[in-house]
Amino acid sequence: MSRAGPVIILVAALFALWYAAAVPMNIREALTAAEREGVAVQPDTAVERRDANALGLVLANPGQIPDAWAQDRPRLPAPHQVAGELWQSVVMEEIEGRRGLLRSGSLSNRGLLLHAWITLSATALGFVIGAMAGIALAIGIVHSKTMEKSVMPWAIVSQTVPIVALAPMIVVVLYSVGLQGLLPKAIISAYLSFFPVVVGMVKGLRAPDAMQTDLMRTWDASGWQVLTRLRLPASMPYLFASMKIAVAAALVGAIVGELPVQGGGLGARMLAGSYYGQTAQIWAALLLAAALAAVLVAMIGGAQRLALRRMGGAA
Repeated sequence: MSRAGPVIILVAALFALWYAAAVPMNIREALTAAEREGVAVQPDTAVERRDANALGLVLANPGQIPDAWAQDRPRLPAPHQVAGELWQSVVMEEIEGRRGLLRSGSLSNRGLLLHAWITLSATALGFVIGAMAGIALAIGIVHSKTMEKSVMPWAIVSQTVPIVALAPMIVVVLYSVGLQGLLPKAIISAYLSFFPVVVGMVKGLRAPDAMQTDLMRTWDASGWQVLTRLRLPASMPYLFASMKIAVAAALVGAIVGELPVQGGGLGARMLAGSYYGQTAQIWAALLLAAALAAVLVAMIGGAQRLALRRMGGAA
């Protein structure tokens, strides 16, 4: 309990802050609904309420606070509304689907699990492509001063381009050459994930000091032997640390890549929620994306502990 105590307190504080923030965000809609039902609210007119401060409206109408947590289309849904949306879209949709048309064991096309799987597939493929490209580029940079001076600046500049502006361009260009579906989203994920791997891997490959590299030369080791027996083992802690950042960036890239495509995925789910004012749906997709990111980072951490243990290092 001593370890879980601070976490529980922090989570409780976040939920309390969430509930508190939902009240001023939704108070105007709650007052409008109460007025339609004949309840006296302050101020009397909609124009005055529109121009009034949200906190002032809450203080003037404390009896409407519970209604602010029960709006059908709230600006900021309360935690229990998001939990209800998650239960409906993750659990109930799958149960109802299997009772109806889905006899083959596939996921419901209306459920959030299918959208999460679509996003996860693009994330995994993009992360693999980005990580492999980052490792290869880092090895080239470490062994070639020319590549370091010519390629590294462009790699840095590439990360200054907003991905929201770049993603539609990538999707359109690839669609024009017949590539659509998973690959365009994976390329966007790879674009975001390769740079952290490059930076971390370059730092790791250069971690051995001059004494260690001189010792390898004394043993007449080849460049390949120096790379595989000295530089790569020394780079593992740096590589796994950068991969944790890269896999989260890959997930963001997959979600952004789904916005212009609207062919399924958590990004398309968020966009559909924004179109129809279903903020609980948006928040449910956001929380599921955060959970996916946590699982992916934990998987990288598990792989790191296993690799370091096998290498004889501290896990």
